Amino acid sequence: MKTNRPVNMDLTTIRLPITAIASILHRISGIVLFVGTAFLIWALGLSLSSAQGFEQVSQLISSVFWFKFIIWGTLAALGYHLVAGVRHLLMDLGLGETKESGALGSQISLVVGVLLAILAGVWLW
Repeated sequence: MKTNRPVNMDLTTIRLPITAIASILHRISGIVLFVGTAFLIWALGLSLSSAQGFEQVSQLISSVFWFKFIIWGTLAALGYHLVAGVRHLLMDLGLGETKESGALGSQISLVVGVLLAILAGVWLW
């Protein structure tokens, strides 16, 4: 069956609305939280196992960049996921359901998420 619909095969020309970007980032932050929580539980278990385990985790936090980066990424994902989740709860209550208010809510959640990520970085470093 032949249609006369235009087909755009160049995905780089497609512009997603801000609401779609916020939604995709909300899902990605949930995945980062899932993986990061497993890492944090491992670190917590090691630090609570003995005094040597606590010292080992303390040294990892102070000397290994990737360890601190994973902690920061998990905290940043938690902050954004929380803000976007509150936005979704407000939409469930009937607030911000129009196209304009949805875009504004997405912009606010992205800005607050970035601010929380910066604050987490300042707190860690």
